[in-house]
Amino acid sequence: MVTALTIAGSDPSGGAGIQADIKTMTVHGVYAMSVITALTAQNTTGVTGILEVPPDFFAQQLESIFTDIPPQAVKVGMVSSAPLIRVIARVLAQYRPPHIVVDPVMVATSGARVLSEEAVSTLKAELLPLAEVLTPNIPEAEVLSGMSISSESDMEAAAAAIGSTYGCAVLCKGGHQVSTANDCLWQPSGVKWFRGRRIDNPNTHGTGCTLSSAIASNLAKGKDLERAVREAKGYLSGALGAMLDLGRGSGPMNHAFAVSGEYADTF
Repeated sequence: MVTALTIAGSDPSGGAGIQADIKTMTVHGVYAMSVITALTAQNTTGVTGILEVPPDFFAQQLESIFTDIPPQAVKVGMVSSAPLIRVIARVLAQYRPPHIVVDPVMVATSGARVLSEEAVSTLKAELLPLAEVLTPNIPEAEVLSGMSISSESDMEAAAAAIGSTYGCAVLCKGGHQVSTANDCLWQPSGVKWFRGRRIDNPNTHGTGCTLSSAIASNLAKGKDLERAVREAKGYLSGALGAMLDLGRGSGPMNHAFAVSGEYADTF
């Protein structure tokens, strides 16, 4: 069975982070494993607390996976400090999994920065150069490129600048009032646009986590990057289009919208 690992924070409400990643990988037919960077107290209305995992124990988690069930793909999500980023970079450089997808969680939906300057510097210097593909949103792409993004041509330029700097592909995600639902994939061979349908659903908690995990799952199964992204976007649209409505804030999606068989009526 194809295996994949998510390295991210825990969301007890189940819509984002580790929980969203495991759901996404599972419904993609991939055996999902997880290493937790931090426990959070959060729900659909926001985050009220973060308890980071100590670096030594964090490293133990990673070693326990790579020395027993090596993953075909690794997705890296929220990592809140420089010491943890250094551990991830060291382990990934040592074991060299076939595919590494980094969702550089640097800016919250509210626009607030969630990484310190030291952590951002460490992310840039040690982790991003190991990635096969990065999946920044508009604010994160602005931080990584040092550019202001207000149009599709800006998205292309920023993705090219980021990819050239770190030697990887870049999927610059639309939204944030720029190219809504359309994503730009930059590779050294050129730019590919993925046009998405706008879904009128305010419940978008965990969309970035879900998309990057779907891409990692597809890469683990041997699909090329363009197909992996295209099919991941289709899955995300289906999960949003199921119009699940839970919680008092921006709620989660139905990751199991396409589950079939005798358990289908459960969802």
